[in-house]
Amino acid sequence: MEEIVNRVAGSSLISLDLDDYIKIDHMVGFDFSPILFQGMILREKDLREYVKNKEWSEYADKNVYIHCSEDVVIPIWAFMLVATKLSAYAKMVIAGKKEDLERKIIDESLRAIDLTVYQNAKVVVKGCGNILEKEYAYTRITELLISRVSSLMYGEPWSTVPIYKKSRQK
Repeated sequence: MEEIVNRVAGSSLISLDLDDYIKIDHMVGFDFSPILFQGMILREKDLREYVKNKEWSEYADKNVYIHCSEDVVIPIWAFMLVATKLSAYAKMVIAGKKEDLERKIIDESLRAIDLTVYQNAKVVVKGCGNILEKEYAYTRITELLISRVSSLMYGEPWSTVPIYKKSRQK
C-alpha cells in the first residue's frame, strides 16, 4: 500500500488567516436623531443638556461610530462634543458609518501584524472569514504584502488562486 503524503504540510507555504488578526466586535453607534428638534434640527442647548445627563458608561470598551440616521446636517462641533464624552469610555470613536468603523479596525489590526515573517515567502491568504468588509480587508493585506512576498495566493493551501508572483531578477 502506498503511503499518503500530505504535500500541503510539507510545503513552504505560509497561511495567513485574517480572522486571527482582525477582531470586529463590540461595534455600536451613537445616533444624533433622537436629539433632533422636530426631527430636523440639532440645537446646541439640547445637545449640551443631553451630553451632560447621558450615561456614557454603556459605551465602555466598545468601538463607537457617531452618525445621524436622519438626512440632516450635523455641525462638526457636535461630533467633537460627543467624542469628548465617548473617548473616556470607548475603545475607539469615529464619525461615520458602521462600515467606516470596521475599516478603521481593519487598518489598525493589519498595522499590528509583524510582516517580516512574510519576507520572500509564499503566502496564502485564507478565504472566507467573519469580516464584513472583505474586499477592503483583502485589498489592504495585498497592498501590505506585495512588496515583501515572493508569491501571494488566495484560498486554502490545497486550493489556491494565484494573485502575485515576484519576477525573477537576472
